[in-house]
Amino acid sequence: MIDIHSHILWGIDDGPRTLDESLAMLRVAAAAGTTDIVATPHANSRYPFDPVVIASRIEELRQIHIGPPRIHSGCDFHLSPLNIDDAVRNPVKYTINSGQYLMVELPESFSPDSIRHALHSLVDEGMLPVITHPERNPVLQRSQESIDRWIDLGCLVQITAQSLMGRFGRAAKRAAWQTVRTGRAHFIASDAHDVTDRPPCLDGAYELLRKEVGESAAGRLVKDHPLAAIENRDDEIDTAYKPQAKAWYRFFRTMIV
Repeated sequence: MIDIHSHILWGIDDGPRTLDESLAMLRVAAAAGTTDIVATPHANSRYPFDPVVIASRIEELRQIHIGPPRIHSGCDFHLSPLNIDDAVRNPVKYTINSGQYLMVELPESFSPDSIRHALHSLVDEGMLPVITHPERNPVLQRSQESIDRWIDLGCLVQITAQSLMGRFGRAAKRAAWQTVRTGRAHFIASDAHDVTDRPPCLDGAYELLRKEVGESAAGRLVKDHPLAAIENRDDEIDTAYKPQAKAWYRFFRTMIV
């Protein structure tokens, strides 16, 4: 499994505080079956994003941590005017492995039109926005119509693994499964911050997905699509799960055709 959203770098944001804690998170990820993990520290008004420091810490982890998961670079990009202006000037500064995939965190409250305009600016510069954890956003929990418009624009969607398991409450769990079952989700990632409360584990969510939407869709959400992201490919990113009509509806259609 491949995890494209995690906070594993120590002393940079609200993730681990020490190098030892970062290493512990990598060991937990490896034990859960993660082969690759993207370090995505926050870029917002509270946590400035410094590519030099981030690259240095990733390299230090690579030197110390032997074995899986392999570590890749990225960012948890807060959609703010200052960040957008900087990203437009530096299109690969915040993206996964300096490619086109950009993990985008929405503000808690927003105007759908203003968000669409902001995302359009990023797409125009060759970035591929991945909307992170929309199921945890109060606006999108009430209605997912905006997600459809963003997908039509060229954006993708990432759901948090623990949301599927109820970690963030009933509303987030309900929205997460709705996003998956309606074919709006393209990735499942951990958004890990520590080894206990928000660990870097995808295995539990993967098993649930296998039961609920099948092996093929589960594999696309945690393996195939994330691999395309770290390899900077977009040719294989498509709907992970195609909703099936209910049995009574399929029977009804056969009777009237």
